[in-house]
Amino acid sequence: MTNRPSRRNVLKGLGAATALTVAGCTDSTDAGNGANAGEGADTDTSGEADAGDTEVTAAWVFNSEVGDLGWSWAHNEGRKAVASEYDWLETQFTEAVAPEESEQVFRRYADSGVDIIFGCTFGYQDTMATVAEEYPDVYFEHNTGYTTLENMGRFMGRIYEARYLAGQAAGLVSETDTLGYVAAFPIPEVVRGINAYTLGAASVNDAVSTKVRWTNTWFDPPSESEAASALLDEDVDVMAQHQDSPAALTEAADAGIWATGYDAPMGEQAGEHYLTSPIWHWEEFYGPTVEAVRDDEWEADAYWQGLESGICSIDDWGPDVSQNVRDEVAATRAEIVEGSLDIWAGTEFEGESDEFLFQEMSSYVESVDGEVPS
Repeated sequence: MTNRPSRRNVLKGLGAATALTVAGCTDSTDAGNGANAGEGADTDTSGEADAGDTEVTAAWVFNSEVGDLGWSWAHNEGRKAVASEYDWLETQFTEAVAPEESEQVFRRYADSGVDIIFGCTFGYQDTMATVAEEYPDVYFEHNTGYTTLENMGRFMGRIYEARYLAGQAAGLVSETDTLGYVAAFPIPEVVRGINAYTLGAASVNDAVSTKVRWTNTWFDPPSESEAASALLDEDVDVMAQHQDSPAALTEAADAGIWATGYDAPMGEQAGEHYLTSPIWHWEEFYGPTVEAVRDDEWEADAYWQGLESGICSIDDWGPDVSQNVRDEVAATRAEIVEGSLDIWAGTEFEGESDEFLFQEMSSYVESVDGEVPS
């Protein structure tokens, strides 16, 4: 990358220290840890840095409240981890920002002098690109999308590898050979996860099938519960989900069936029949990224690493998961990490490019019932 005076250094040279107006609850030592700033509110944390020592300021924008679980919670855990690790880093975040409201939030952060902005949902892609073009000296990172610009990168992890492992566990414990999956939007990211989960189950259970119910929302616990209830009526005995809340797992627990979560550990919600959850460790991306900004080595790229990088994994096993299940999944994980297992081998997606897998997968593998909604 061609080095250029960063916005950070220009502002420091001018002695301009600007900050966003803070609304709601703010804790300068560990903001966001259990604090609810309210819809659209800005919360900032400076880690252990003194104001005069701060060299990089990073901002995160979340589509839902960080809460105690879920997608935004996982991202915020990554933010808190890097804020704690680097005494030269100041972090800020805004939660509960709908895509249609995100442009003004991105622009406000860019105007305030932050060095890099992370947008943490697919729906922010177009608005972030619009603002990035207007602020060439600010760095932007978009999560789950496919657009890149000179000052806008994109990042995601191969969580489908962890989904495959969770699906394998589901296939091993299922007695009805019918899995349920509560899904958000029919986009490649979600379809990819459904397919991987089902292939994992089918790798140990030839008779297994997956039934899917779509909610067309990332976070709507009543809709998620309704979808899970409908699946229970179809004799599923393992529940999975791609949502921001554990509502589907709560329904599964009430019905006494196995369940796997997503984003965060969800054993408490799933009860004694908890299997595991594919989970994120976003600090594995955020740490090197803010370091690159500090060293003036940031480049717009397309990050997409898997289990081997630590960006994703599966949660600890539930208390009633047998040692046989644990051992078989552990062996499969080792094969994926060492590169000897291609989970798409033998399917219509074998040999497809990363670009296809990332942004074009739009159909189910054979063991998933029905078709992806158009």
